[in-house]
Amino acid sequence: MKKIDRPVYMQQLIDSKDNGLIKIVTGLRRVGKSYLLKTLFKDYLLEEKVSKDHILIIDLEDRRQKAFCDPDYLLDWVDAQMKDDEQYYIIIDEVQKVNDFVDMLGSLVIKENADVYVTGSNSHFLSSDIATEFRGRGDEIHVWPLTFKEYMTAYEGDIVDGWQDYYTYGGLPKILSIKGEDKKVNYLRNLYRTVYLSDIYERHNIENKAEFEELVRILASSVGTPVNPTNLANTFKSVKRLNNITDKTIDTYISYLEDAFMIEKSERYDIKGRKYIGTTPKYYFKDMGLRNAILSFRQTEENHLMENVIYNEMRYRGFLVDVGNVNIRIKNDEGNWQRVTLEVDFVCNLGSRCYYLQSAYKLPDDVKMQQEKRSLQQISDSFKKIVIVGERMKLRRDEQGIVLMGIYEFLEDAKMLDA
Repeated sequence: MKKIDRPVYMQQLIDSKDNGLIKIVTGLRRVGKSYLLKTLFKDYLLEEKVSKDHILIIDLEDRRQKAFCDPDYLLDWVDAQMKDDEQYYIIIDEVQKVNDFVDMLGSLVIKENADVYVTGSNSHFLSSDIATEFRGRGDEIHVWPLTFKEYMTAYEGDIVDGWQDYYTYGGLPKILSIKGEDKKVNYLRNLYRTVYLSDIYERHNIENKAEFEELVRILASSVGTPVNPTNLANTFKSVKRLNNITDKTIDTYISYLEDAFMIEKSERYDIKGRKYIGTTPKYYFKDMGLRNAILSFRQTEENHLMENVIYNEMRYRGFLVDVGNVNIRIKNDEGNWQRVTLEVDFVCNLGSRCYYLQSAYKLPDDVKMQQEKRSLQQISDSFKKIVIVGERMKLRRDEQGIVLMGIYEFLEDAKMLDA
């Protein structure tokens, strides 16, 4: 397979090099964390004239290196390799497999000539153990599946076919080297069962596995729609006759999926009131291929998948992405005033930058156009308002300053948001 560069992550690694912090590379399993460190970053170090024996790599995905799960063995080995006062670069893949890894990393980071890089596939060790124990001594770099732009650098075909493959089979790098639809489908199905589900079951000792998997399917079917744990619990009670699946259980199960980087929550935000609303968030899948595999590739509606891809793209670009609400008052058919809530698909913030985005797969006529613009028209601030359409389209603005652009242009060029 053609080499895929990950320039955004590489720049983060380069900027963090020799800063005295533990570089913690996190992300979904099979997303390319190991390749980033053990190939791309290693090649960079060699190009920078770092001696090969000063790059120490411990791969805990390799059973032959299982002895390194013993923290004392690992520390002794590192000490034996560090034979001078020059800088050493220590890369540990899947560090959470090391017993007492927090203490082990504490011993490594205090070595003056050790620059430490680790990968991990679950967020708990980062958010709980390392963040607490190291109190600011960790530097996280979160890796997403390939963006569409990265995907196309290695895709053999035109952009339209590439887009269809991307939203169907996702952005896990391995998928680009697998030939044939059946093999891609089987790879993703097996990955979901033998890696992602197995990891979650092993980590959390889930007893109600059938119910857990049903919840995952419901979430995969609900991309782009609000999720209410109480309503889900009631559904389990009435349809499945399961009284032990409560809203708290569902919240816990969802947190396990977030912990494994399979899904991410988008909170609901009141745009006019400038406050968060603690109800009915949406959940988006980090990888489209994984989401489709969960549903046996039976629900691949491009409108929902495009919305999920836009969410992932903005998160990859570093934005905080919320679901927006705009409350307005209108007269009903009886002439009475009533309150109506309109939705903005995404409110995207990064520092002083803010964008309001609508995902509109098709705009066949003026009626649909006005439907998509309606919520944006109710926002009085001066931040840019954008409708992204599921086709190639030259950027244009209407008389109210609302921008229309095509999905290809949006995904290919991050500068299009400011055009």
